[in-house]
Amino acid sequence: MIGSHDPKTRLQAHKLHKNRAIQHGAMDFTTPPTDLDKVRLYRRDRICEQLIKHDYAAILLFDPLNTRYACDATNMQIWCTHYETRCVLLMADGKTILFDYADHPHLVDGLPTIDDYLVMDVFYYFAAGAKSGDHAKGFARQIYGMLQKHGGKNKRLAIDRLSHQGIDALRDLGLQIFDGQEVTEIARSIKSSEELELMRATIEIAEMGMDAMKQALVPGITENALWAKLHECNIANGGEWIETRLLASGPRTNPWFYECSMRQIEVGDMVCFDTDMIGPYGYCADISRAWVCGDNPTDTQRDLYKMSFDQLQHDIGILKPGMSFREVSDKCWPIPAEFQKNRYSCMIHGVGLSDEWPSIPYSQDYSEWGYEGIVTPGMVLCVESYIGREGGGEGVKLEDMVLITDTGTLTLSSYPFEKCLLS
Repeated sequence: MIGSHDPKTRLQAHKLHKNRAIQHGAMDFTTPPTDLDKVRLYRRDRICEQLIKHDYAAILLFDPLNTRYACDATNMQIWCTHYETRCVLLMADGKTILFDYADHPHLVDGLPTIDDYLVMDVFYYFAAGAKSGDHAKGFARQIYGMLQKHGGKNKRLAIDRLSHQGIDALRDLGLQIFDGQEVTEIARSIKSSEELELMRATIEIAEMGMDAMKQALVPGITENALWAKLHECNIANGGEWIETRLLASGPRTNPWFYECSMRQIEVGDMVCFDTDMIGPYGYCADISRAWVCGDNPTDTQRDLYKMSFDQLQHDIGILKPGMSFREVSDKCWPIPAEFQKNRYSCMIHGVGLSDEWPSIPYSQDYSEWGYEGIVTPGMVLCVESYIGREGGGEGVKLEDMVLITDTGTLTLSSYPFEKCLLS
């Protein structure tokens, strides 16, 4: 299948049928909760606004999350993260060309965001071997030809990510290359009302999966088997994948970032997880909760949980539209000294199709990792908490998703917290 296409005969724009708005992929054969074409056109236009702002002729997108955001055409999303086998060229005027893995135009039929459909001249080594250099030049000529046709004399091209072979071949043709991640991250940061409906659909499935996990949490179940309940619910309900395997129990909850294993969960263990779930329509549900296996939490577990809960509520409570990222950081919950070393990697981050800009660090990390920005209505932010003593026993991980509104915040995730750990 790899390399089966012949560029000489198959690099022709496919005439697409745009007389119907349809779903694609996992949610096909269902009724969407909102107008998908409005979502598609809004997202495309958000990128175009940034291209115009920076005076870029176009942006070349390889990251499957960015290609989806730009045109909503999907094809083997995870597989395509491994290889430069599929990309989207989005012109500043909205003209969109999909260079696909092979000649499968049925995968984009009905999408209003695709103007031309071509087969990409791939050059990664798996497909092209020793001919990679020649194919990289062929790919560059494809892109250059489209820029000449649709971009006028502007040779400023933004790219989200591309190997040196592709970059070198494009520069050899006289193109000026710029980092496209600023374009896509800023574009993706403000959600439309229709996007929020799709995000709510993912959150609903995530919380159904969390219910299934909680019902399955009995002594003797492995961490992997418990985590599989979330996967099963996600896939069965039109979700797509889960970005991480962040579920840990007992002593593996501290420090954080152990991923789930064949460890059997024991009575009295703290169990913490972070969903990182890409659900229906490609949106992410990023929610963390902590439970105790059994009915008798210890005083230490209660203390850890209460601190994590207090941190979460405090940091949600300070968020308001118009605040600078620095102001948010300065007002964050003061983490006690004994928990400082194991604090989470950031205080707050954006979320949409995945974790997204911005990332707001804790005040003690701001001089090294902080950057300028304003909390803006339409952002969806994940507020993080992890409480675990350095060299201590268990830890607690909590996280909620929050929409920034015109007047304050609205918490989108609604899974209940543990009354037995807050009493």
